[in-house]
Amino acid sequence: MQKRPVLTALALSLAFSFSAFAATPPAQQDNPADRWDLTALYASDSAFEQDAGKLTAQLKELAACKGKLGASPASLKSCLDLYADARKRLSRLYTYASQTYDQDTGDSHGNELSQRAALLGNAFSQATTFIQPEILALGSKRIDAMLARDKGLQLYRYHLNNILRNGPHTLDATGEQIVAQFGLATGSAAAVYRTLANSEVPWPTVTLSNGQQVRLDQAAYTKYRGDDNRADRKLVFDAFFGKWKDYERTFGQTLYGQLKTDAAYAKVRHYPDSQSAALDADHLPPKVYQTLIAQTNASLPTLHRYFKLRARMLGVTDLAYYDIYAPLLKSERTFPLAEGRQMMLDSVTPLGPDYVKALTSAASARWMDVYPRPRKAAGAYMNGDAYDVHPFVLLNYTDNYEAVSTLAHEWGHAMHSVLANKAQPSIYAPYSIFVAEIASTTNEALLLEHRLSVAKDDDERLLYLGAALEGLRGTFFRQAMFAEFEAAIHARVDQGGSLTGAQMTAIYTDILKRYHGEAQGVMKIDPVYGLEWAYVPHFYNSFYVFQYATSIAAAQDFAQRILAKQPGALDAYLKMLSAGGSSDPYELVKTAGVDLATPHPYQALVARMNSIMDQIEAIESKRGK
Repeated sequence: MQKRPVLTALALSLAFSFSAFAATPPAQQDNPADRWDLTALYASDSAFEQDAGKLTAQLKELAACKGKLGASPASLKSCLDLYADARKRLSRLYTYASQTYDQDTGDSHGNELSQRAALLGNAFSQATTFIQPEILALGSKRIDAMLARDKGLQLYRYHLNNILRNGPHTLDATGEQIVAQFGLATGSAAAVYRTLANSEVPWPTVTLSNGQQVRLDQAAYTKYRGDDNRADRKLVFDAFFGKWKDYERTFGQTLYGQLKTDAAYAKVRHYPDSQSAALDADHLPPKVYQTLIAQTNASLPTLHRYFKLRARMLGVTDLAYYDIYAPLLKSERTFPLAEGRQMMLDSVTPLGPDYVKALTSAASARWMDVYPRPRKAAGAYMNGDAYDVHPFVLLNYTDNYEAVSTLAHEWGHAMHSVLANKAQPSIYAPYSIFVAEIASTTNEALLLEHRLSVAKDDDERLLYLGAALEGLRGTFFRQAMFAEFEAAIHARVDQGGSLTGAQMTAIYTDILKRYHGEAQGVMKIDPVYGLEWAYVPHFYNSFYVFQYATSIAAAQDFAQRILAKQPGALDAYLKMLSAGGSSDPYELVKTAGVDLATPHPYQALVARMNSIMDQIEAIESKRGK
């Protein structure tokens, strides 16, 4: 996962993904080489405060721009330069605070820094509220004339055109100031969720069949949900989601608070609903979302085929939801970090020597926090917002293949930031999640193809093919399922309806059953697992998850064309990554060769999934199974 650009989610630092992590030996945890070095951002907290002081001074300078943007092209450029530099400084401050917090979520110091950064972000928002209304008041003809008179101002053409495009959804100066002032008051739902879910829920302890006692926090759940022993898997699911059930009302309130906030902002900005508001932030055609959901539902027979294959390979006749993470092939093979890193580097060779050289250097530097620790943020992500420094990667690395895949995924994000930061000025370096997840999932696809090419036997091939199937299920079908749930709950609140945790559970359970084929006899869903919605932090980042599904569809296409060495495919792909946020993300992807508003990418992904199952069934048939 890539953290959203700081200006679109100042108070929302969601450090989660669906990657594997578990307890690791203290020797690994204590090695400084396996922790990121935040002194690259600031040598100390006092240096952070000094830079915060510079930002405050810049905001005062920005105040002097109010009412003067139209005075001359030079005046407009000067103010936009100041705005861009202040935004860059804020991103660096926020990155330091965020990374400090995430390396130990139970340390009040990190929490204080995060709150400090959020206050600075709100101050920035309030100080810059006049910019959009003033530019709108100038109008497109006046802006075009100013652009023609000052070549230096051309840098901001796309930025200015975006402001003009958003005219119908921009308030007057007073209205924008009021909205900005409410910024701090409306970010609490995600913060409460994050603190409660990471630090304060009293997770249950269970005794596994081997006598081992396990405290089932989120890290342990991710480790043991795929346990070889089926009774243990059921025990883990029942205990873990049973604990979420204890907090169903509380988490229902936090998510409902987020939904109400989204609905209110959409209404204030004259959007018909919160989905339209979210998509319009990146100028994404609604047809992308609609096509994804329609194609996913049309492809459910392929998902059901996968579950039937899974049942056969696991040797069960009554497949249950707690069986979906059990490995299709029992393998004791491990991939220590050094080996996993080399696997990643070998797999990206098709992206060219410059890419490999840059990744080799970066992955050997202290840009990562690698192993899980108590109170460290769960999951995995990349934060590339510190323009003048480098990206930071959070992992919770275990020595399995899924961890290697996550390593490749997050470094795909990091290289996207490296390329964009190198090619673009700071104002256009941040890129949309719509493109970001393509960079990461393309690297996962390349990793799979490389591993299949070097696999020594059918057992190893099955390990990778099984991981690929689970990746397609988890990143395409699962995220599309989340997207459908998110659309349903937002629509209810947009229409003035109320929602309790129990009602969310009912909505989620219905969708869960449909996707997993309960009516077709494919899988039985225990109602307690309908609490899974409460476990998913992405719902506090509105209409975010669907981009995992669209991205993996695009990534499969890009990877296959690059591997096939189609003329221009690699150059088009790298150009898309280097473009950062300098153009509309949908158009960037379309120009590179994939139109995500059409059925083709999704149908191609489903065909790929069926091909993988064909290969697995051929191996099984050869073995007489």
